[in-house]
Amino acid sequence: MDSARQRRLITCLAMLGWAGLTIQLYLIFFARLSIGASLLGGLVSFFSYFTILTNTLVATVLTCAVSQRESAARRWFLQPWVSSGIAVSIAVVGLAYNILLRHLWHPEGWQFIADELLHDVMPVLFLGYWWCCVPKGTLRLWHLPLWMIYPLVYFIYALLRGHLLGAYAYPFIDVAVLGYPQVLANAGGILVGFVLVGLLLIGLDRRKTARS
Repeated sequence: MDSARQRRLITCLAMLGWAGLTIQLYLIFFARLSIGASLLGGLVSFFSYFTILTNTLVATVLTCAVSQRESAARRWFLQPWVSSGIAVSIAVVGLAYNILLRHLWHPEGWQFIADELLHDVMPVLFLGYWWCCVPKGTLRLWHLPLWMIYPLVYFIYALLRGHLLGAYAYPFIDVAVLGYPQVLANAGGILVGFVLVGLLLIGLDRRKTARS
């Protein structure tokens, strides 16, 4: 694929990513306005979901990939180990949603579109971007614990926020309903899945390098 066509394709992926986030933010703001709640609170709630944070990182990487403006942020996000860590996280978003959450609700209309973009479309497309466009051959096993910092920090934040506000972002971490032992077991299971996906990507990175 020539560079111009690749650039156009990645631009389309970035636009899809930002579109999904924009639709979801609009829906949250609309719901907050309909009950007279604070928009600032809606914004805080929006960025309290691992799905939203990870999709924001995905859209940022894709935007950096087509940007011609040099910056420290662009260089950071385009480092193979950083982009790969985000690929692991978005893969876990898709897997966790489809295994643990999809059966709990049935969104319609714009919520369905946002839901599909954030949980199904972008994980698949970003993994495709990772396979085709992220340079291979630099990933090492020691990158895995670095990638794990992000979900671990998020988990601590989600528990603290839930404890303070009495509302948890996801039902499988709802301490009020499940208790800490079950929540920690659920989080441990997801972390194991994260590690397995990370090992898979490292293995694919090495395999593609060997084939090249």
